[in-house]
Amino acid sequence: MRVYDWPTADALAGGSPHLHTASAEGYVVVRGEGTLETLSSAGFRETPLGPGTLLWFTPGTVHRLVNRSGDLELLVVMQNAGLPEAGDAVLTHPPEVLADPRAYQRATAIPAPDEFDDTASAHAAMSRAARRRRDLAIEGYLALRDRVAAEGGGALADLHEAAVRLVRDKAAGWRHHWERGPLGQAEATGHHLGEIAAGRGEHLSRAAVYTADSPPGPLRNGMCGMLKVWDLDGARPLG
Repeated sequence: MRVYDWPTADALAGGSPHLHTASAEGYVVVRGEGTLETLSSAGFRETPLGPGTLLWFTPGTVHRLVNRSGDLELLVVMQNAGLPEAGDAVLTHPPEVLADPRAYQRATAIPAPDEFDDTASAHAAMSRAARRRRDLAIEGYLALRDRVAAEGGGALADLHEAAVRLVRDKAAGWRHHWERGPLGQAEATGHHLGEIAAGRGEHLSRAAVYTADSPPGPLRNGMCGMLKVWDLDGARPLG
């Protein structure tokens, strides 16, 4: 991910503050310098970012990436592959937007690239939409950050409740991502351990090397930057 270098209302360049409702997120800094601002049960925290920095955070943590060098680039690893892309994240829009699902949807939507005649037009329109939603999230975040600084992590309760209301109808559909992904992998490992303990290793004969493709076309507009993604659902073994 190439973190946005667009300036914000508080004169810092960077991404859209948000939280994840069911997934942890991890970063490895590839290049550049920046800061991760977080709001959690521990209150407000600023963590410096530089090449080689590794960190992760759990669901409910509000996080904002600040791009101080202009070229901040991260490798991002999401827990529960597929689930975050299905709507696990909630932006820190002002309370009146979070309270209205339709208003929230309008404020967060980004047009699809196939709505435009050419790549340049699509990129420009998508970037404008991403910047508008980022700026609205910053507006809500700055007020929330002041509350957390004054009251502690308990000030996040209203945001957490609003986030659950916004995503609860999606939760049933998320189960197949979890069942096919983390749960399926954990159960496969449990089976392998049982087989090994019994002196059997038939699963080793099925060893294989897999690869996955990154969709063609320009980088995607993510919440915090331009994303290059890999379709793990489309993973395939190499011959």
